[in-house]
Amino acid sequence: MSGHRRTARRPASGLALLLALTAACSPGSGPSDTATGRTPAPPAATGGPSTGSPFWVDPQSDAARQVARWEQQGRKGDAEVLRRISERPMALWGPGDDPGPEIRRARAGAAAEGRTLVLVAYNIPHRDCGQHSAGGAWNADAYRRWIGAFADAIGDARAIVVLEPDAVPHIVDGCTPAEHHDERYRLLSEAIGRLKAQPNTRVYLDAGNPAWIPDPEKLVEPLKRAGIDRADGFSLNVSNFQPDAAGRAYGERISRGTGGKHFVIDTSRNGDGPLPGNRDQAWCNPPGRALGAPPTDRTGDALLDAYLWIKRPGESDGTCRGGPQAGRWWPDYALGLARRARQ
Repeated sequence: MSGHRRTARRPASGLALLLALTAACSPGSGPSDTATGRTPAPPAATGGPSTGSPFWVDPQSDAARQVARWEQQGRKGDAEVLRRISERPMALWGPGDDPGPEIRRARAGAAAEGRTLVLVAYNIPHRDCGQHSAGGAWNADAYRRWIGAFADAIGDARAIVVLEPDAVPHIVDGCTPAEHHDERYRLLSEAIGRLKAQPNTRVYLDAGNPAWIPDPEKLVEPLKRAGIDRADGFSLNVSNFQPDAAGRAYGERISRGTGGKHFVIDTSRNGDGPLPGNRDQAWCNPPGRALGAPPTDRTGDALLDAYLWIKRPGESDGTCRGGPQAGRWWPDYALGLARRARQ
């Protein structure tokens, strides 16, 4: 995801009703490259910080594996701190080659625990304008096949899908060349329709963050062209650090322009807000940041459906500040986020 998006990267809502039904029925950044190493998958998290959340906790996340590894090495204090990440639900980013196996694995785990999946579809052609998270499907037909496999893997599971972080804001800021705009709008609209064909899937089309596109009115028409009228809403602050209050105010303005659409906010790393100073350097592995509000659908805001950890805390933004490639697990950075967390 680009530096631009980060300097500027989850009466009762419909989502609350869906999640209530889920409980009643009793079940960049970029795509994650899980470093499995040789550490066996730890047991599923139970209780702890995830208690009360309707969302599924992945027992095979990098954070969970790191906890197991550090416990084996005798680093029990660090392992305990890292549980602030490993025992909380994070979005699963569908792999770019074949999203099916990972999503089906997650679907089975969520069904067994009566919880809701949180997924990210991030494979649009010409992704991230060739920057840190460059890539995506080779062409439109490849993307259609990919999003079809993504949706098929969800099946009838209860799921939230955050659709294509950056894709619309990169049209608005001019980073995506004009010759790709019409195709992108068409693919996003088709993707919404394909995902909404699944009976229990909710779709939130990404709308950047308030420091990236300061005037939210500039996003309204592009979101409409991308099919937001058929989506459940839009996502904000993915992989970024903007405070919750700023996100709520921004979301309310976009909502007014899109016929009252609801939204979700990524709180994975915004506990201390953005890094002060040079905004051109603030988006990529900024030091001194902290985990934000734990994932929940209890937001106290009629338009705000959920706080979610969409960016997986501890995955690198890119090779800045000594980090690994975008999307790779960075345990030291993860530990810092967890140590500074207030919740």
